[in-house]
Amino acid sequence: AVPPLSPGVAPIPTGVFTDIPVSTIRRVIAQQLMQSKQTIPHYYLSIDVNMGEVLLVRKELNKMLEGRSKIFVNDFIIKASALACLKVPETNSSWMDTVIRQNHVVNVSVAVSTPAGLITPTVFNAHIKGLETIGKLQPQEFQGGTFTISNLGMFGIKNFSAIINPPQARILAIGTSEDKLVPADNEKGFDVASMRSVTLSCDRQVVDGAVGAQWLAEFKILNLIKIA
Repeated sequence: AVPPLSPGVAPIPTGVFTDIPVSTIRRVIAQQLMQSKQTIPHYYLSIDVNMGEVLLVRKELNKMLEGRSKIFVNDFIIKASALACLKVPETNSSWMDTVIRQNHVVNVSVAVSTPAGLITPTVFNAHIKGLETIGKLQPQEFQGGTFTISNLGMFGIKNFSAIINPPQARILAIGTSEDKLVPADNEKGFDVASMRSVTLSCDRQVVDGAVGAQWLAEFKILNLIKIA
């Protein structure tokens, strides 16, 4: 005899398998990502970013904003990505078959997992918004992004390569932070730094390898300075 389940415990599945209906969102995403991998020549660039100063600045800002709002690491990543797009405008572009459209504003889409599938709410004009404003935004639009961020660091994922969301030409995959030994500033010995691995997926039709590398270099610099 099967003992009765305690309240709140999911029932034990019966049979060999369960067919779960595909949601409209998941079906659309599957079609888009399949098209992306089949038609876009992806290449990948990875770099480690020292997040130590970002964490310190975030801590100080949250002390100042206590009771008003809260700033997250993702807010820094959104802002740094947007500013890097301004520094390297060739990367803030889209493949339009007959032309490459270079966007003059930076609308950052953020990949968010839901039970129905992945959605990408967009922070519009992220390049001109402050960290506090970005942190308070509740984006409702899912179209019009020029660049996408996918962060799996909260799940302990060290690094991964994300699939480009067309017609965008890049997506940044964010891994978890790890304490690593890095050369000390005085070139004597080592310091412990909070390092985070990021991987940029690029569309080779739009973004040359050297240009993608230049964007990552700008992103890394912007994460080392106070962009608040």
